[in-house]
Amino acid sequence: MRQLVDPYRYGVEREWCWRGWQSRYSFWRPAHGGSPVILLHGFGASLRHWRYNLRLLGEHQPTYALDLMGLGAAEKPIAAYGAEFWAAQVHAFWQKIVGQPAVIVGNSIGALIALTCAYRYPQMAAGVVMLSLPDPAVREELIPRAIAPLVSGIEQIFTAPWLLRTLFYAIRRPFIVKRWAQLAYANPDCVDDELLEILLTPAYDDGSDRAFVQITRAMSRTDFGPSAKTMLKTVSQPLLLIWGKQDRFIPPALSQRFQQAQPRMQVVELDQTGHCPHDEQPDRVNGLILDWLRSHRLARG
Repeated sequence: MRQLVDPYRYGVEREWCWRGWQSRYSFWRPAHGGSPVILLHGFGASLRHWRYNLRLLGEHQPTYALDLMGLGAAEKPIAAYGAEFWAAQVHAFWQKIVGQPAVIVGNSIGALIALTCAYRYPQMAAGVVMLSLPDPAVREELIPRAIAPLVSGIEQIFTAPWLLRTLFYAIRRPFIVKRWAQLAYANPDCVDDELLEILLTPAYDDGSDRAFVQITRAMSRTDFGPSAKTMLKTVSQPLLLIWGKQDRFIPPALSQRFQQAQPRMQVVELDQTGHCPHDEQPDRVNGLILDWLRSHRLARG
């Protein structure tokens, strides 16, 4: 297992308020740098999931990581969770803290949010890097119209708040979280004690059960966010898509469909890598991002 050797790997952490709700962000700034970088985590994670990326990228250009509302150390309010909601949070953070076009990097849901930011707020995005990209529209495409009402009825039963709340209390136990996390990684040894602490700590915050129910129900809807393919066709900024070939959560084959939708997007598939390439293969991912930034003149020097 990898041990905690760098006490500054999470960067300099600060509190930040949005719409009256508290959130947390972290940053690392070099003396001189290129375009700022904003890191967005996925479902169940936090800004600390960028433990092997934030400082290394921050040594080259200003780098920020943000806890998305309802997750991480952010407050867990009753809210209309979804890609558009979180994109509005990121945009407000960018306006208040960053203030110049930034490269938005996201993993999983964070990737969808990063793309949504570039789509809805093009002035804030100098480029987008996506690590495993979900598409709310894909599910709708796969369900025959004739049985769509039946599927919707079944989903309403299995996403009932009382059932999801019961499930939440069952799955936040350490051994369950460890098993779930190992499914996300091609190499189970990457699921170390530090990662388990990153995943478990927010699950015991006030309102965490409520946020889990709301977010899970939102994720089951096709209006969770705009169609990824539609956004890819529209966004004009440079795009990089990184995908682990052993991703068990989102089919890696989607990367080819996305590249067909946007041929100028660079796509990189990584061997022996699962759903969280930035944490499982940080050296490779950091190098890919820095090389891509340089190729688009978004990096220092």
